[in-house]
Amino acid sequence: MAPPSTAQHPKTADPDHDILDLLRERWSPRAFADRRVEPEKIRRMLEAARWTMSSYNEQPWRYVVASRHDDPEAYERLLDCLIDGNQAWAQNAPVLMMSFYKETFSGNGRPNRCAPHDVGAASAALTFQAKEMDLYVHQMAGIHADVARETYDVPDDFEPMAGLAVGYLGDPEMLSDDKQTAEQAPRSRRSLDEFVFGDEWEDSADVVANGSSR
Repeated sequence: MAPPSTAQHPKTADPDHDILDLLRERWSPRAFADRRVEPEKIRRMLEAARWTMSSYNEQPWRYVVASRHDDPEAYERLLDCLIDGNQAWAQNAPVLMMSFYKETFSGNGRPNRCAPHDVGAASAALTFQAKEMDLYVHQMAGIHADVARETYDVPDDFEPMAGLAVGYLGDPEMLSDDKQTAEQAPRSRRSLDEFVFGDEWEDSADVVANGSSR
């Protein structure tokens, strides 16, 4: 069975307000096609991350990248940095990445509390650029940070952040039954009034409490 088209895919969001199709159609699959990701597309994804905003333009993000089709040995090294549960499905993704962030500012050595935020923003930019090219990204918190540190000789002031599986959409039937169910279940999110506050904490801001489009 071939994966359904984006237009009819159950993961396509049904938002309360009009947003970009790129945002509606982005989601995090576990089933990836056994298809090589073109190096030019990988470069374009990373270029999107490069131009992401960051505190004081520190650009604290770093990425390790490995392609299964181009360098299987490097790919296995990166795969070993994921927890077993993620390895089980991520091993089918043609490209793996891992993000890191620098904990201190380069200019003065002071802690950069925005670094985790900034690497997240960079990975979001990377993800949306991927979707524009019909690629999908699944970011993973489940990593072995100590293994990553040893494998890549990571400096002390850098922190492993997340794994990223990248590829073209695959057939959900390649997954276990429980993962197939999750793969095809509709996406859901909290409503705006649950996380956008006004005068007080958990007091919904008027702009969202009174702005329903439905």
